[in-house]
Amino acid sequence: MYIPKYFKVTNIDEIWDFVQTNSFGTIVTTKEGKPIASHLPLGLNKKDGDTYITGHMAYGNPQWKTFETCEDVLVMFQGPHAYISSSWYEDENVPTWNYQAVHVYGKASVMEKDELIEELTIMLEKYEGNRVNPVLWDKLSPQLLEKELKGIVGFKIKVGDIQAAYKLSQNRNETDITNIISKLKNEGIPNSKQIAELIENRFK
Repeated sequence: MYIPKYFKVTNIDEIWDFVQTNSFGTIVTTKEGKPIASHLPLGLNKKDGDTYITGHMAYGNPQWKTFETCEDVLVMFQGPHAYISSSWYEDENVPTWNYQAVHVYGKASVMEKDELIEELTIMLEKYEGNRVNPVLWDKLSPQLLEKELKGIVGFKIKVGDIQAAYKLSQNRNETDITNIISKLKNEGIPNSKQIAELIENRFK
């Protein structure tokens, strides 16, 4: 990923917080030179000093069969994004787009059954734990679970290279930034409001 110096993020704790907040990612592999992508909810786990992106996909999804032959898998995570009009600047310039994105590269492998169960248990706890009637692993019938397990493939990606970009108008002056925040908040678009808040928090 091309990252100008203004927008590069290197704080690993900040990056992992972002990944866990924006955990619906895109996994890209190749088969015979052709890219294949799947959009999936993903987890982040640390074991024995290594970091893994974890998840599962349908058994019928042919992408998992490419894990063995792909030297590197690319996982992309994206946050909010918004159009930035150059009419909001003091001086003449061109429009741009603000965004947050993280790319993770690593080697993927298929999970054993016990690892998959652990991954699914953690995922259910994350998304169901605070609900009124949570659907947790130990509340589902063994018959249903065994049936559903046959229809999915769990995977883990050992993290190697990490690239992170937060393009939040860091290259603009204070007057421009104040105006950008104000204009974004007034657009009434959820993404624009989120980007405005991110810029505001970063320049406090």
